[in-house]
Amino acid sequence: MGLIDETVTFYNNEANVAEDQIKLLKRQILQLQQSIKNKTVDSSLNPELQKLITENTKLKHRLTILKRAISNLNRSPTPRDPTKMQNIQDVLDEIFRQAIASACPDVTDPPVVITLTGNNPKFGDYQCNSAMQLSNIYKQLGRKISPRDVANKIVENVAENELIERLEVAGPGFINVFVSKTFGLRNLSTIFSHGVRAPVQQKLRVLVDFSAPNIAKEMHVGHLRSTIIGESICRLLEFLGHDVLRINHVGDWGTQFGMLIAHLQDKFPNYLVESPPIADLQSFYKESKKRFDEDEEFKKRAYACVVKLQAFDPNYTKAWQLICDVSRKEFQVIYDRLEVRLTERGESFYQTRMNDIVAELDQGGYLEEDEGRKVMWGDRSEGSIPFTVVKSDGGYTYDTSDLATIKQRILEEKCDWIIYVTDAGQATHFQILFRCARRIGLLTDRIRVDHVPFGVVLGEDRKKFKTRSGDTVRLIDLLEEGLKRALDKLQEKNRDQVLSPEELKKAQESIAYGCIKYADLSHNRNHEYVFSFDKMLEDKGNTAVYLLYAYTRIRSIARTANFDEKKIEELSKGHAISLDHEKEWKLGKVLLRFPEELVKITKDLCLHHLCEYVYEIATTFTEFYDACYCVEKNSAGDVVKVNHGRILLAEATARVMAKCFDILGLKPVSKM
Repeated sequence: MGLIDETVTFYNNEANVAEDQIKLLKRQILQLQQSIKNKTVDSSLNPELQKLITENTKLKHRLTILKRAISNLNRSPTPRDPTKMQNIQDVLDEIFRQAIASACPDVTDPPVVITLTGNNPKFGDYQCNSAMQLSNIYKQLGRKISPRDVANKIVENVAENELIERLEVAGPGFINVFVSKTFGLRNLSTIFSHGVRAPVQQKLRVLVDFSAPNIAKEMHVGHLRSTIIGESICRLLEFLGHDVLRINHVGDWGTQFGMLIAHLQDKFPNYLVESPPIADLQSFYKESKKRFDEDEEFKKRAYACVVKLQAFDPNYTKAWQLICDVSRKEFQVIYDRLEVRLTERGESFYQTRMNDIVAELDQGGYLEEDEGRKVMWGDRSEGSIPFTVVKSDGGYTYDTSDLATIKQRILEEKCDWIIYVTDAGQATHFQILFRCARRIGLLTDRIRVDHVPFGVVLGEDRKKFKTRSGDTVRLIDLLEEGLKRALDKLQEKNRDQVLSPEELKKAQESIAYGCIKYADLSHNRNHEYVFSFDKMLEDKGNTAVYLLYAYTRIRSIARTANFDEKKIEELSKGHAISLDHEKEWKLGKVLLRFPEELVKITKDLCLHHLCEYVYEIATTFTEFYDACYCVEKNSAGDVVKVNHGRILLAEATARVMAKCFDILGLKPVSKM
């Protein structure tokens, strides 16, 4: 065991002792408060109560410091990898952490606040805003030091680093950081020497639960956001080097399968030897549901089929499997079109595990009787509700299934991070799930768990997106409409006159599926958004069409100069990226932010940050291209001069954009 490991163990032990002492003090405080309230002890003991409360507060503060110390020890400085662009935010965070520790040695756990400065270059590129907070801390310690004096002291202690060209103290105590071109050039050059690579990250085992349609029902617009958001999260985390499990938690169990099996037995009695022709599963489902609702005898048979299925009777299991297979094929058509990869692990996978978790909760004393049900509380805070683990008829619920699921993911899959991508309406359910999992010791501080909620998709009337007849919009119909609209757009711009049939089809699919994905991802997922093909297909503003066109134009610059991939590679070995012009350097600095933009998304799992970033790349490139020639032609249209450094800058831009597109699920084409 190394020194850091030993220190972490020591602090963990100290933290555990502090937590135990806090629990003991809380009990003593509650007992004393109740005794005073009931007048069983003299109210003169109030000072004793206050003393206990003060001691409790001090212990809480000590616990916070211990936990931060553990976090800081575990967060060793990111080693520099010469094959990757460095994360500027991380580098500055470490530089200023050390400078502030030297400048303010008497402050415990000082704040380190690094932000981008905005668009005005006179304020630098980044800003350290710690001085104001540190000045307040000194004030609380009884020392009056102005924020500007603190800032100057920090600057004096900043170690020399290739990243920083210069530092300036401005206003009340802002420290403006100017990034050096030497640093920029070295980092951007890695794009050609090693490709666009992910920033250094600790590798984690991550499970992403997304899409999750119900077997025997068609995928509709309600599944769109979970599928698109979940896929992009997986692509991001895989690019960052994590071991990602893409799980499709489909609804493949329950009462509805009883009615489907009973209906299958009546319509296709020889289903065990001959595969039944139930390609139109939606109609088949509606027929069985109608019988279930109207025919009491059929309903009894359906329930009997459920019992047989849950007992894993082979004949009933075969019927269930046939129905699931038909559904899977329908789902796969959509997943293939959207280029979504998933591993199906439906509710059926957890059936035996549900028995185990219920037995464990019962034995552990976590379950309480409630009007015939068995419920479990995550906590007893005001307004909280319990999980129904066992129904009054002895059956299990969605709550039971999710408890068994999270247990399997933690203990069997050994996940470090679990992500659930569902609509915002399930937020309360997941809050209770996480509390219950913590209460029984499944979830610990070692495991990160996130519910990634999203708002509903609205029609242009700003009501829930429906067809004109009021039905839910089928996802396959939405994709078909997207293809039609994309082709219309291309024909409107006469692209069909200059593209081959194969190129036209690729451009059509790129625009159709790209605009649907991007319209979703470019909105803050926490909000609802209006689904409008007209807006999605606009070629101006922050849309997929604009960005795909912009990318294609950037790629065409090298072609105009007669540079292919091989020639670009040779060019990069003998020439440097040009960063001398202010517009070149502005674009270069936007590209340098690529690593930190990705890391930022891992904090809140909001993909609109990446959409805003790639749009900023495109608009900044336009500024550069308007001000700086890359290829000069004469009046006859012949190339007379090529600026090699700018060709490389344009190519670096295209490569970073391509990686952003890949994470977002967009598929650019070489000709549009």
